[in-house]
Amino acid sequence: MSKKKVVIGMSGGVDSSVSAWLLKEQGYEVVGLFMKNWEDDDDSEYCSTRQDWIDAASVADVVGVDIEAVNFAAEYKDRVFAEFLREYQAGRTPNPDVLCNAEIKFKAFLDHAMLLGADMIATGHYARVRHNAATGRSELLKAIDHTKDQSYFLHRLNQAQLSKTLFPLGEIPKTEVRQIAEKLKLPNAAKKDSTGICFIGERPFREFLNRYLSYKPGPMKTPDGKTVGEHVGLSFYTLGQRKGIGIGGVKTYQNADGSSDAWYVARKDVATNTLWVVQGHDHPWLLSSSLTADQASWIAGVPPEAGSLSAKTRYRQADVACDIAPQGNSDFALQFMDAQWAVTPGQSAVLYDGDVCLGGGIIAGSNFV
Repeated sequence: MSKKKVVIGMSGGVDSSVSAWLLKEQGYEVVGLFMKNWEDDDDSEYCSTRQDWIDAASVADVVGVDIEAVNFAAEYKDRVFAEFLREYQAGRTPNPDVLCNAEIKFKAFLDHAMLLGADMIATGHYARVRHNAATGRSELLKAIDHTKDQSYFLHRLNQAQLSKTLFPLGEIPKTEVRQIAEKLKLPNAAKKDSTGICFIGERPFREFLNRYLSYKPGPMKTPDGKTVGEHVGLSFYTLGQRKGIGIGGVKTYQNADGSSDAWYVARKDVATNTLWVVQGHDHPWLLSSSLTADQASWIAGVPPEAGSLSAKTRYRQADVACDIAPQGNSDFALQFMDAQWAVTPGQSAVLYDGDVCLGGGIIAGSNFV
């Protein structure tokens, strides 16, 4: 009987490298695919594509798998980057990793892998897939290593995508992944995990956005209407931001001991080009009791029933208890048991039932405490 063919996305990082080795150990015929998703400034000090390809090819050699590079830069620009810019221009803060997974890694990549004769695809994400015999559906579960779980970024996957996907790292902790890489003497065993957005890399974010967005300075105001400064363009700020606002020396409200609380970005009004700022981490304008979301995507293909679930409104956050009220297939509202801090339009609200990721949507707005 011939082996099942798995095409794995190899980024040059440790996670996908160890995943390729694990799949081979499990008896699959493994082929590596390196995705080139960005080419606007390949020669820049911030763009690591060339080194990543060298690392991926070196690992493929050690592990003993074939690898090819495929260019998805046009699809990425059209499906991910254009949407990223539209959202920022509208005053929201998008999460391009969520869009990249849905549109590139599990769509363009999946289609390409099927053309290569793949039975399945695989990536180095920390998540798990389970086939539920009772419902006949594929379920997305959190990784065993909850500190590295990436189901939040994968919540827009559908049944067709999940049923053809393997996540070899779902059952093992990150510490073990590093140990395997060292034991195999992989050339990238000590490589740092990539951070930030793939097309921005480590470069200063404001400098990057400057190249693509038109922006207009405007007033920074406090809840009582007092102007305390000028912002450089609404796109450059996100709700809950504390550093880099530019009003550090202004002490509008002082505590009894003469100290003053830090400033935070609380709201953005695109219509009047006003940035609203508040003092104090727990200011009511930073706390939301509920939110509305649109563009919902449900892994089962249908929304969950109204009732109690848990949710994340940002990636690095513990699950919080909430009640969901679906409003048709694509919109829903969440009511939180405890007020949530800096709920940000454009980010994803992702729903869970225990370890099972149900899907989610894009935060459209929230109600303050």
